[in-house]
Amino acid sequence: MKRTLRIVGIIVAVLLVIIIVVPFFVDANSFRPRLESELTAALGRQVKVGNLSFSLLSGSVGADDISIADDPAFSKEPFVRAKALRVGVEIFPLFFSKTLHVTGLTLDQPQIALLRSNSGKWNFSSLGGKSEAKPSAPAAPKSGGSPTGDLSVAKLNVTNGRVSVGKPPAKPQVYDNVNIEVRDFSATSKFPFTMSADLPGGGSLKLDGTAGPINSADASLTPLEAKLTVKRMDLAKSGFVDPAAGIAGIADLDGTLNSDGKSARVSGTLKADKLKLGEKATPASKPVQLQFALDHALQSQSGTLSQGDIAMGKAVAHLTGDYRSQGESTLLNMKLVGQNMSVDELQAMLPAVGVVLPSGSALKGGTLSLDLGINGPADKPVITGPVKLADTRLAGFNLGSKLSAVSALSGKTMSGNDTSIQNLSTNLRAAPEGIRTENINLNIPALGEVTGSGTISPGGVLNFHMNANLTGGAVSGITQMAGLGGKGGGISFLIQGTTSNPTFLPDVQGLAGGALKNVLSGQSGNQQSPLDALSGLLGKKKKKQ
Repeated sequence: MKRTLRIVGIIVAVLLVIIIVVPFFVDANSFRPRLESELTAALGRQVKVGNLSFSLLSGSVGADDISIADDPAFSKEPFVRAKALRVGVEIFPLFFSKTLHVTGLTLDQPQIALLRSNSGKWNFSSLGGKSEAKPSAPAAPKSGGSPTGDLSVAKLNVTNGRVSVGKPPAKPQVYDNVNIEVRDFSATSKFPFTMSADLPGGGSLKLDGTAGPINSADASLTPLEAKLTVKRMDLAKSGFVDPAAGIAGIADLDGTLNSDGKSARVSGTLKADKLKLGEKATPASKPVQLQFALDHALQSQSGTLSQGDIAMGKAVAHLTGDYRSQGESTLLNMKLVGQNMSVDELQAMLPAVGVVLPSGSALKGGTLSLDLGINGPADKPVITGPVKLADTRLAGFNLGSKLSAVSALSGKTMSGNDTSIQNLSTNLRAAPEGIRTENINLNIPALGEVTGSGTISPGGVLNFHMNANLTGGAVSGITQMAGLGGKGGGISFLIQGTTSNPTFLPDVQGLAGGALKNVLSGQSGNQQSPLDALSGLLGKKKKKQ
């Protein structure tokens, strides 16, 4: 037993001596030209490595500093800077034959600058291509390992990195705490990887899958298959959405990313809280879910959204179409279709798309249908098409209080605080300069049929020219005052003010029916003129002369 312990003690002592003495006999810096040469050949970029140190315990060579040159077409600054590089090596070849067999690379706290040109090309596209830079010293003879230009390592890691992504001269988006782990890396075959990062503005991103083989002509076109997970992403600050579009919210995404090097397909489910889809919109009070499938052509920067099911509770609209990059803009050619969607479910979404109802009011009950085209730049699209509301009511807004004399004229009372709408249809055009509605057809049971057209400015200012064809008691009251008996008729009026506080004014020049105009011009004596009646009807007193 004592002899065994003595032998073990001798072995441990010898190992300690080796660990202490070997670094003095192995000059790690002698391998720097070889290491720089292999990395330069593999990446196609000039690689510079700082002072090297050797650790027998970990079987690694460490560097105090490292830099990788950028594509000169993009920048003269380094593409990568890192405080430390740790290179795993095979001990026996290093010690006995002075040859370098790399088993692993770990890049610690790198700063990586990803730049994209106007044509859509990335500065990392040329990684892995033929290097024009010369090694700092002649390469040492190689025994074993991969051929130059085909670096293969068991492990390749990036830890605690910072990645900036930008398109000069715009300010780049910065991703912190970037960690990448690659196993069995080879430029000529598939290799598994995981990547995680903190997103700008909060939230996190994770990719887990396989990549490769590396496309030697353009590294950005390398095939990729991965599961994509995003948590608590701030849409406005994430870098994935053009800030000029005015889109904001907090989103979670679970999906898959598959690329063959020419096109990429992204599909999955995105859930967004506090979503808003315009610069002047306000966040939705309920979450929105998008089930999507997108095919993107990598070189042309264009694609097709084949599935875009937008769910707000049980109400579902379908967004499909194409997009393409053109200079600084992304041009859209899409359709948004929804049939008989529940208004109660959509109510929480209206502020998110910039719809402002009169103050204190809300739509309740009924359905909404739409068939809209979305065209033009993504940050300034033009939206056109028919919109229809059916069997709903505007709670908290009584049209009778705005048309104050209706009750007196008709002998009936528009009771309650709501306005029932049998149907409302219009052709909509929403653009950066405002909203225009043509062919408005509004049926209000208590009043009649209202038609017309008008505009809403970007600031919410109303300018509508309308005509109400009065029915029922309203007809008998107003037409008898106008001297038309009970034959029926119409009145023209304007809607002005703002979306939150609309005002109704008589439009004398637009009064429907030439007979009513003639009566107006022929009134005399003490009899109340229809002009006075209309002024009262629309809540406006006639000015004294």
